[in-house]
Amino acid sequence: MNIRIFALGLALPLAALVLSSVAPPVSMPALAARQKVHKVVIHVDENNPKKMNLALNNVKNLRKLYDSRGEKIIIEVVTYGPGLHMLRADTSPVRDRIERMATEYDDLQFSACANTRRVMKKKSGREVPLLPEATVVPSGVARIMELQEQGYAYVRP
Repeated sequence: MNIRIFALGLALPLAALVLSSVAPPVSMPALAARQKVHKVVIHVDENNPKKMNLALNNVKNLRKLYDSRGEKIIIEVVTYGPGLHMLRADTSPVRDRIERMATEYDDLQFSACANTRRVMKKKSGREVPLLPEATVVPSGVARIMELQEQGYAYVRP
């Protein structure tokens, strides 16, 4: 019995020594920063190039800030109503920026409202083409609400 206690007494410090040599020590703030995930939904409902560019500037600035901190951010830009023009292949004034940002940034999604698209199609009598970077969601308003329910911060430029 005394031999087992003695062996256990040696095994625990030896295990701690082995584990400490495998992984370098990480401070608690650094560990918390690695695990922190920020989430934001950016709302665009105006056919206004200044607002669209402002929304894209928000994306860029948020990514720059959280990348510099080593923290992750998930961003979704949701468009509906006249804001759908942001994601329309035939009318988007920010098409080039969206294309560039979609390839440059992980965890960035551009969502287009199916309700708005259907209304625009009915009014124009023709299909409403979207940028390849756009993801169609059933309802832009509902999408924003659902994201907020999932803990996303809400931004309207």
